[in-house]
Amino acid sequence: MLPAVVQIRVDGGAGNVGDRGEGSGMIVGNDGLILTNNHVVAPAAQGGTLRVVLQDGRTAIGTIVGQDPQSDIALVRTDLPGLSTVELGDSDRVRVGQQVTAFGSPLGLGGSVTTGIVSAVDRAVGIPAESGAPGAGDTVLNAIQTDAAINPGNSGGPLVDSDGKVVGINSAIATAGPGGGSIGVGFSIPINQARRIADQLRGGGKATHAVLGVTVGNDPQLRGAVIQEVTPDGAAAKAGLRLQEIVARLGDQRITTGTDLQAAVRSQPPGSVVQLDVVDAGGATRTVEVTLGEQ
Repeated sequence: MLPAVVQIRVDGGAGNVGDRGEGSGMIVGNDGLILTNNHVVAPAAQGGTLRVVLQDGRTAIGTIVGQDPQSDIALVRTDLPGLSTVELGDSDRVRVGQQVTAFGSPLGLGGSVTTGIVSAVDRAVGIPAESGAPGAGDTVLNAIQTDAAINPGNSGGPLVDSDGKVVGINSAIATAGPGGGSIGVGFSIPINQARRIADQLRGGGKATHAVLGVTVGNDPQLRGAVIQEVTPDGAAAKAGLRLQEIVARLGDQRITTGTDLQAAVRSQPPGSVVQLDVVDAGGATRTVEVTLGEQ
């Protein structure tokens, strides 16, 4: 994997703390196409300079091909020749307990490798938007959780299974306090979700996302996501969802909070047909089939 994992450095640019930012990426195309996190390259889109550093020490200027702040995915291209590429796996096959390895450049240490297991799949994680980023909105991930050590600088690097195939993009961590490092709770974007976004960005297009057409809140008893608003003519309205109903399950995934539902919906392609288990005010449960909208 190491020859296909790069360090990304961004000098200057709006929102770049200390005027220097660092992250990681993975080469996904022989034409120099690199997959990474949007938050890694965002300062370069606002006046910064982006440099790509290969494992063999070669360095080149990188250009941003496409960005999607909502999913935290970005593509970068470099013109260096003779590049190795990663092999993308199938994140739908990831199971709790399986061994995984994280590659990247934590704290600027290029070519670093850590290992651990998958702690959870379909873990709903909300990440506040970075101030000043164009098009910024909170990122909600239906993530792979791992205890492989992930630290600042690992963002954008691959999470790899024991066959050497990429199953996720290391994107966020939970810490014990401001400025803290790994406490064994790291989150990766499943590669199947990232691949769909990257394919749209690769051709110069805009990434699309699935929407249910509701505003939701949390049920105090954690029975699911409470529907607080229904968008007229949206996917939920067309399916007959009603105010104050509680969404308890989307497909095979249990829903306990509003964030769970947001993450589960965003993990689906637009136009997907999903089944929701819904509980009404009287406690009766029904199953509703919904064709998700697009935005």
